Amino acid sequence: MIISTEKSTQNLTYPYLPPSNSSTTSPNQSLLPLTAKTNDRDRLEVGGCDVTELLQQFGSPLYILDEVTLRTACGQYRDAFKHYYPGSSQVIYASKAWSCLAVCAVIAQEGLGFDVVSGGELYTTLEAGVSPEKIYFHGNNKSREELQFAVDKDCAIIVDNWLELQILAEITDPAKPTRILLRLTPGIECHTHEYIRTGHIDSKFGFDPNQLPEVFKFVAQQPGLNGIGLHAHIGSQIFERQPHQDLGGVLVDWMAKALDAGLPISELNIGGGLGIRYTEADDPPSIEEWVKTAAESVAKACDDRGLAYPKLISEPGRSLIGSACITAYTVGGRKTIPDIRTYITVDGGMSDNPRPITYQSVYRAVVGNRMSAKPSEIVTVAGKHCESGDIVLKDAHLPLTEPGDTLIILATGAYNYSMASNYNRIGRPAAVLVKDGDATIIINRETYADLLRQDRLPQRLKP
Repeated sequence: MIISTEKSTQNLTYPYLPPSNSSTTSPNQSLLPLTAKTNDRDRLEVGGCDVTELLQQFGSPLYILDEVTLRTACGQYRDAFKHYYPGSSQVIYASKAWSCLAVCAVIAQEGLGFDVVSGGELYTTLEAGVSPEKIYFHGNNKSREELQFAVDKDCAIIVDNWLELQILAEITDPAKPTRILLRLTPGIECHTHEYIRTGHIDSKFGFDPNQLPEVFKFVAQQPGLNGIGLHAHIGSQIFERQPHQDLGGVLVDWMAKALDAGLPISELNIGGGLGIRYTEADDPPSIEEWVKTAAESVAKACDDRGLAYPKLISEPGRSLIGSACITAYTVGGRKTIPDIRTYITVDGGMSDNPRPITYQSVYRAVVGNRMSAKPSEIVTVAGKHCESGDIVLKDAHLPLTEPGDTLIILATGAYNYSMASNYNRIGRPAAVLVKDGDATIIINRETYADLLRQDRLPQRLKP
């Protein structure tokens, strides 16, 4: 049963398990991974693995990534662009959502490219065997060393500002020009959290449109820069389709101006941002619906202006991996404050999922070892960290829990591991990849020794 975090939704009967035809379900619209089911022991299974047994085998807390759900999302994006866009296309994964070797390898096998935003993400992607031709290097303050790294590896660079342009003009080789895309702020706002709106004019990202004619002129004069494209990203966790419909026309208009300025524009990157279902109240469009809107808007804008179709690039992150992962915890003690609140605790919290304390994000959960148990109390699920704000779920409608129960938070694939920390000197959890009853470690659990690995004790301080 789905656990609500709002008292007004206590009687919801939303089906928490994916439908039987889950292969055709859009993963971003499912609260649980597509392979989720309840087994004959009344426990949650994902990827054919009993989640409670996974905790016993690999420890708690534990990130559990369902390979089938991740591959399904990749395939739906890839195939939808091929179907709805008359030109060529390339889906690239916004790896800031979760960057590790195994995640990169799975996504690369599905034919996707990668959006990276740091030297570390670039290094990880390359180590996973991804071709530099499919890597696009983002970021609003890339260092000279990071830019040199990307140039040396022949990656495309999405240029965010004048300083980056000037550095690239200095370090690139005219005999082997570096592919660049210019990021602009299109002036399109979406109804998302203030921190994840990136397309409006008041944003730290991208060139102001008023600067672009001067930027185009500068790039056209640099023999080491090959200005192949334009980029815009309007935000994250977006449910509206109209903003992406509008974006097509904005980008194509600027493509026409760039072509007139002498730039060999052949690619348009429309960003990503499609939302996922974290709660029953969330109603995002499907992957196919989002792609149809974005692809048809660019194609129509090109047709209306008599322009050839550019290669169309999209960079989904959350909607590729968010619903593919769950985080399993072990329930600890409880504290009841009469007429105010009951707290139950889990063995993780803000160090493995900082989104609630950072964005006030809301999740749903299940008691994974007693899936048929009926909700019977309102509790707040607290993490173990020394912060009053370390709350995983507030006012959740749960079955009565006992110490040792398995509490599972849904849809934790995006930004949970990647934003995790060692706050309170707590090691980050392990992660396993599950498929067909097999669970494989893809990230080891951090040990106490790992926490000290970069520490150095000066000789004069040693006992």
